Amino acid sequence: MEVEIITDDSLDHVDDDSLQYNFPQISMNVFDFPIEDSELVGKSFAMRDSDADNFIGVDLFDDEDAFLTESKLSFKNDATGELELFWEGNITDFYTGSNQPIPFKLKCNFKQDEIIVDED
Repeated sequence: MEVEIITDDSLDHVDDDSLQYNFPQISMNVFDFPIEDSELVGKSFAMRDSDADNFIGVDLFDDEDAFLTESKLSFKNDATGELELFWEGNITDFYTGSNQPIPFKLKCNFKQDEIIVDED
């Protein structure tokens, strides 16, 4: 299984004055994680500290380092039947440099993009 989540400045739901813009861009990855079944709905996968170097990574797109720990990925279908990913875990405090990790929760959907062609 491979998953990549990348933040960017085109987040429509973030207000212009939001603190979001003071944080660096970030890419979180799961790569080469072995799964036994192609059906993901209803499955959860835990990636503990010992697995961190093998299957999960983070890139801040600058000179700072950050590490993901205690990640858990859960897959479910939403009300319309679209696949959703719930990713929770901890990331080292790359913003203030504190020794306490920052807990995070992400929710992503895998909806098919609709391409609208404007005919002139």
